[in-house]
Amino acid sequence: MNFKEICSEKVKEIEGILTKYLPEATGLQSRIMEAMEYSLMAGGKRLRPMLMLETYRIFGGEGETVQPFMAAQEMIHTYSLVHDDLPAMDNDEYRRGRKTTHIVYGEDMGILAGDALLNYAFETAVKAFEIAPQQSGAIGCALKILSEKAGIYGMIGGQVVDVQSSGKVISREVLDFIYELKTGALIESSMMIGAVLAGASDEEVSKVEKIAKRVGMAFQIQDDVLDVTSTAEILGKPILSDEKNEKTTYVTILGLEGAQKEVKRLSDEALALLFELPGEKDYLDTLIRELIHREK
Repeated sequence: MNFKEICSEKVKEIEGILTKYLPEATGLQSRIMEAMEYSLMAGGKRLRPMLMLETYRIFGGEGETVQPFMAAQEMIHTYSLVHDDLPAMDNDEYRRGRKTTHIVYGEDMGILAGDALLNYAFETAVKAFEIAPQQSGAIGCALKILSEKAGIYGMIGGQVVDVQSSGKVISREVLDFIYELKTGALIESSMMIGAVLAGASDEEVSKVEKIAKRVGMAFQIQDDVLDVTSTAEILGKPILSDEKNEKTTYVTILGLEGAQKEVKRLSDEALALLFELPGEKDYLDTLIRELIHREK
């Protein structure tokens, strides 16, 4: 099989794991479970759980201990998208080619669906203790990473500064802060958790964090590029949304060519660090290249 076929099989594997950990839609509150499933199973690259699983594997990780964390990470990522799409934030009606959660279920249920996914992510992650009680130390460390990278010192912190900066001209330093936290933090979390659960050393986990930081930055800058070079049909979401929301991006700071060069620099650095790690890395190498230099 070629890379796309292998990737498609891995996405199917991940979506099977997500389905396994979704709550059953029962009880008087069943509508929230339906909204959670609609949001979580809307498709996408499944980048974060895939990076987690592949990092887990290159460090020799085996078994199902990583699976609750894969599901939890995607739930956290999905909740952030659900809230991003709300009228008070980006006010988007489409994501991944279909109507956003608040358009289908209402704004009130959109807020609650995001809340539910965030809370249920931690209900899901702690199930790793049942799977591998002998790894309680590593699981505890992974939970610490998951919570910190998703919180005020991670994704939410970046989102706060992003919202505050809307309509303002900001410096590259502030933009880097936003990107490193809003986008990079969950990618760092994914790869670091995979390494920790597989028994990587502190030094190796630190190197994984550096790789993921560069991947996250390059990924977000590529988003900036695609927002002005792609089409809504290809992306499955509106284009020129950054311009509409008066946001400073790498394209507005460096120009299109400069932003593209920065993507290349960061990806080259990430891949150079990747090959300092042990294990079979061919798939992870190709995955990072494809994700960073993607067209949608």
